Amino acid sequence: MDVIINEISSTVSAVDSDTLLSPETTKKIVRIVLEAVEAREAHRARRQIEQAVTHGVRRH
Repeated sequence: MDVIINEISSTVSAVDSDTLLSPETTKKIVRIVLEAVEAREAHRARRQIEQAVTHGVRRH
């Protein structure tokens, strides 16, 4: 069955992409991202220390 639409009505709202996030939400996102980066860097540093200790040990 074919349907023919003769007219469509819609509403389009323009928004400024800079105002989509509130300052509080932006701060939360930044804090979460920084915590993740710090955790990754701490893990990387621990891994380097472990590898340095492992490379210095002789295995017989």
